[in-house]
Amino acid sequence: MSHGNFDSVYRKVGRTTCFMVFGLGIFYAIVTTLGLLSLKSSLDTIGDPYFTIMEILSILISLLMAISLVAVHYYASPVDRFFSLIALIFMFIAAGITSSVHFIILSVSQYLAPEQLQNVLFFFSFQWPSVVYALDILAWDLFFGLSMLFVAPVFKKERFGKNLKVLLIFCGILSLIGLIGVPLQNMQIRNIGIIGYAVVGPVAFLFIGKILGSTKQVQV
Repeated sequence: MSHGNFDSVYRKVGRTTCFMVFGLGIFYAIVTTLGLLSLKSSLDTIGDPYFTIMEILSILISLLMAISLVAVHYYASPVDRFFSLIALIFMFIAAGITSSVHFIILSVSQYLAPEQLQNVLFFFSFQWPSVVYALDILAWDLFFGLSMLFVAPVFKKERFGKNLKVLLIFCGILSLIGLIGVPLQNMQIRNIGIIGYAVVGPVAFLFIGKILGSTKQVQV
């Protein structure tokens, strides 16, 4: 395969995965909304089938984000590949942690008997404080947030790239702010982080996909 063909392949794959992140992000928001509307009380937690779909989507979206940043790393100019590599490493860590968390939830906690589940809520519950909740915060608020901040310098060409850079920085900062909710034991503050990675994040990946799809020549 020639270098030119390789450039075309990774740009197409990156564009596709970025668009999928955006599309699945919208689908996740719809499923979450339907799940919330199905609750009889605000104190209830979202049940199936909504919960299972949300868990599967969380894994898929994180993996697609990781693949997208591989394409961004190849897209980046040599001077910016230091930043894109760090962003890629942080995204791989985030995807690894959150995939593990949600796979454990799907494969273990879903099949525990009610009396067993009561004994392990500290590990498997998405109600604070719990182990899986803390790990998911680590993945999305910290590592995803840092990934967005480090990938931002890659996009600085023309007005569209500069606007994307600002959006990525905004996304990263919002995600990191969510960490403040942990020492304050306030998950309402942590919701700021959710806005960063679940609302702003998919939009940022949509724009990344547009840039990858419109790039005519890749710097090497």
